[in-house]
Amino acid sequence: MSARNQDSEAVHRAGFACFVGRPNAGKSTLTNALVGQKVAITSNRPQTTRHTVRGIVHRPDAQLILVDTPGLHKPRTLLGERLNDVVRTTWAEVDVIGFCLPADQKLGPGDRFIAKELAGIKKTPKVAIVTKTDLVDSKTLAEQLIAIDQLGKELGFEWQEIIPVSAVAGSQVQLVADLLIPLLPESPPLYPEGDLTDEPEMVMVAELIREAALEGVRDELPHSIAVVVEEMIPREDRPADRPLLDIHANVYIERPSQKGIIIGPKGSRLKEVGMKSRKHIEALLGTPVFLDLHVKVAKDWQRDPKQLRKLGF
Repeated sequence: MSARNQDSEAVHRAGFACFVGRPNAGKSTLTNALVGQKVAITSNRPQTTRHTVRGIVHRPDAQLILVDTPGLHKPRTLLGERLNDVVRTTWAEVDVIGFCLPADQKLGPGDRFIAKELAGIKKTPKVAIVTKTDLVDSKTLAEQLIAIDQLGKELGFEWQEIIPVSAVAGSQVQLVADLLIPLLPESPPLYPEGDLTDEPEMVMVAELIREAALEGVRDELPHSIAVVVEEMIPREDRPADRPLLDIHANVYIERPSQKGIIIGPKGSRLKEVGMKSRKHIEALLGTPVFLDLHVKVAKDWQRDPKQLRKLGF
């Protein structure tokens, strides 16, 4: 008996969990909280995530790889259609799906649309994660938990778990990992110890710049901004103890009229974007950075297959 106990204790699990939900349901914030570092950009703009970012949670007995997909939505552009395709492909490949539903918003048509799609995926375990619990009182939270339980029953499936969480307040974040890990297959680690994401550094740098660029433009340019890092090269002739990384990046918008919004009066906004993103980039890469930003127009890029390819979609 004791030998069997030791054996069961030695089991290592590793696999992929995917967070899905409407845009702005708290998926990226939860990913970052679980990983313990910023690997996904967050914004109060819906539809911010465009790449599936993998955040990796390491534990002695498990490795949980989090796939943070774009929010599933009714597409109005070719970009929107491609983002939805990314979501569905990811769902088909993961070991467990976490459906994020904000505690402060009643279940709406968007949630039902996603839940209906999830009901069609028979074999993959589904966990409901009720996010942003810090924004509601206990009565509202209880009503939301009951409504989510009911939603599963209506669509003919059972949630493996329903977990209330606040990534911002740090409440029950580790419980999410505790409940997802037993649903993963037995497997040795899939990534080296210490890796927090498998996103290429250039992609992450571009995302940090885009996050800073999105911050100040409110509702004017929510989806029109794309960022491409052209090159990242160490500055030559620097002493070993004072390295500097030169990063050259282009911020693309769709129309010439949007250029002024991004650049701001006398270049003030672009300067702010550079300062904010540089701080995060230096923290990510662990080295001082010189950031060279240029704003360019890629006409109606969200609708143009050629432009989308060029911008990495």
